[in-house]
Amino acid sequence: MIRRLFLGGLAAALLWLALAAAQDAPPALPRVALETTAGRILLEIEAVKAPVTAANFLRYVDEQRFDGMAFYRAMRSGPVTGLVQGGTNNDPDRTLPPIAHEPTTLTGLSHIDGAVSMARYAPGTATGDFFVSVGPTPSYDAGRSFSVDPDGFAVFGRVVEGMDVVRTILSAPTSPTEGEGVMRGQMLEPKIVITTARRETP
Repeated sequence: MIRRLFLGGLAAALLWLALAAAQDAPPALPRVALETTAGRILLEIEAVKAPVTAANFLRYVDEQRFDGMAFYRAMRSGPVTGLVQGGTNNDPDRTLPPIAHEPTTLTGLSHIDGAVSMARYAPGTATGDFFVSVGPTPSYDAGRSFSVDPDGFAVFGRVVEGMDVVRTILSAPTSPTEGEGVMRGQMLEPKIVITTARRETP
């Protein structure tokens, strides 16, 4: 009888501790599955650390603005490093107004391998185009002496599944003539189509 009471009390205590831990735990970050013609890529979106940029990306997903769009650029900075870029590619029927810039000095995020970040021109011009870092690319962070841009680019997520697909895209064929300026020779031919972009249900 005493042993039964002890075990019952222990179970209740463990349940209470589990409920308390669940209440203290941060909310699960949203995830987005990109189904592409090269395979599936699963992203985790940093809605807490980069709320403005994350909300913008999730709006594109929820309004299905990425469906039928593509990964269209592969920039190789080394044999197995660089970035792949995709999104609405300035399609006026798909692109929403630009958003405020959230630099990595503000969010604490960095361009690690698999980081997902916003493509842009000047700070505050990012809309519906994003890129994935293949290998660490800290020169895209803000405020570093070796940054390619002092304001950096806005990281808002990371790849949690499908980096093999991202690397396949990086090594895909490119056109020798398409693209302007530094992007010449970096445009994928054919493009890797994003068939759907959907939130992943936990």
